[in-house]
Amino acid sequence: MTHVLFVCLGNICRSPMAEAVFRHLVEAKGLSGQISIDSAGIGGWHAGERPHAGTQKILKEKGIAHDTLRARQISPDDFAAYDYVVCMDEENLSALMRMAPSGKKVYRLLDFATAANEQNVEDPYYTGRFSYVYDLVEDGCNGLLEHIQAKKG
Repeated sequence: MTHVLFVCLGNICRSPMAEAVFRHLVEAKGLSGQISIDSAGIGGWHAGERPHAGTQKILKEKGIAHDTLRARQISPDDFAAYDYVVCMDEENLSALMRMAPSGKKVYRLLDFATAANEQNVEDPYYTGRFSYVYDLVEDGCNGLLEHIQAKKG
């Protein structure tokens, strides 16, 4: 089993979007029994909350399930439990590297993207560009799934 954790600042916009998109892709390929997926936030401000209305709206438009998603804060145990800790931007990466045990690899989602010309998934909480963020997340999630499948052989 491969364990994937998506991380953003508050776990209500980008990381739950990535969790839902990645789960949708994994299910479509029949790999649900081989890949577990979750998301978390650097901070716990929104713990227990559903995703942002903008995230819910774009996921609904794309036909992607999101009803069970609830925000939580990352914990030190997550670094041992997950094979891939995948964050959304440089700020998240810096925070996670300060928390991660020595030698633990943390990735940015767009490290796996094939079409995006960016390294960071902007925060739509501040920009309102949920559709644009969805496109970045989808690209990164497709690339991550290809990476995991290639690594598994």
